[in-house]
Amino acid sequence: MPNYHIDRINDDIRRVLAEKLREVKDPRIQQGAMVTITHTETTRDLRYCKVYVSVLGEFNEKEMLRGLRSVAGYLRRELGRSLDLRYTPELTFQLDDSIAHGAYINQIINDLDIQHDDDDTE
Repeated sequence: MPNYHIDRINDDIRRVLAEKLREVKDPRIQQGAMVTITHTETTRDLRYCKVYVSVLGEFNEKEMLRGLRSVAGYLRRELGRSLDLRYTPELTFQLDDSIAHGAYINQIINDLDIQHDDDDTE
């Protein structure tokens, strides 16, 4: 199977899961934090899929992962209904702190007191 095929499947899985995650009513997931699926990694045999989730806001990491694991069956079923794949992959969730880390770095850069030279005529 060509690599671009897996990339397309990963994009489709990410899109469908992002839509369906908004419909989930589990309070551990909807606890005032913004949940975003950053990317997915599906094995070549389509049996397993790692879903990387970024969360912004106040949340309990263990409870969030427990909530995601509890709705994994529902999300897998909805994924199977939405996509025409030979196998519907088993979903595992991992927290991805890249967005929060990027926001932290951006804040550090903005807080720097840098003097700018307005004399560009030299």
